[in-house]
Amino acid sequence: MAKSLEEKFESILLLPENQSRQGEGGLRTKGVLKYSSANEPLISIITAVYNGEKYLEDTIQSILNQTYKNMEYIIIDGGSTDRTLEIIKKYDDKIDYWVSEKDQGISDAFNKGVKLAQGIYINFQGDGDGFVANDSLEKVFQDINSDKDIFVSAKIKRIDILGDEIFVSKQSKLFDKRSLLFRMSMPHQGLFTHISYFKKYGLFDATNIFSMDYEHLLRSYKEFPRVILRDVIVAQWRADGLGNGRFLEIFQEYDKIKRDHKIANGFILSLMNSWILLKYFIKRIMHL
Repeated sequence: MAKSLEEKFESILLLPENQSRQGEGGLRTKGVLKYSSANEPLISIITAVYNGEKYLEDTIQSILNQTYKNMEYIIIDGGSTDRTLEIIKKYDDKIDYWVSEKDQGISDAFNKGVKLAQGIYINFQGDGDGFVANDSLEKVFQDINSDKDIFVSAKIKRIDILGDEIFVSKQSKLFDKRSLLFRMSMPHQGLFTHISYFKKYGLFDATNIFSMDYEHLLRSYKEFPRVILRDVIVAQWRADGLGNGRFLEIFQEYDKIKRDHKIANGFILSLMNSWILLKYFIKRIMHL
């Protein structure tokens, strides 16, 4: 992990000027700010998007229609050339902050969102993702202790480009960090991360193309924080993102991350990786 990622960062209300900026807006630019309360921690939902006109509006509506009211919504657009900006502007009076400018990829966009977040918990919903019901957040945040609960993790469902369910993420009654050795057991669409975790472990590593959220979790593997599991499907994850159909590239990045963090010796990691690859190819063969 780069040294700069370990350094503390200051939260900001607006991003600094950028020569590539195509637009900026939202409630925050009009002086409207939101704060946490004792009973309702402020939740920051962040969407990183680039040329996402196909599904973005559905994602926006799934977030803005939540019955949990103490929430802020931030959209980081990478300088889209389609109708994305037009769609964002349509909701300018409901989105808390949005910006459209060139960036260095998803990790860079996520990092901008984290710096902008004023909430106690942070969650990421890509264009094409989104909450599955209007009361999703309300169900997840019942009886949460924001002084102790660092991770709040709920189930997600994987959907295809038509919106049909492919599978629902696995979740045990108690979280076992060893599950992270085999898979991303806390997908970011269903994960709500306390801001203190970012303050302690830093921002995302922009050198990771697919698995920046996975690497971010492994930074704390040896002293993994408290995880609250919710047995509810909170969000969807659409199967047409950057990593769709690129299993081997993602696998290679996962393997590098695990080895860089030295979470198991080389022999054990090789065995685990062989098992993961074997299961993948068996599934491929069975679907031929």
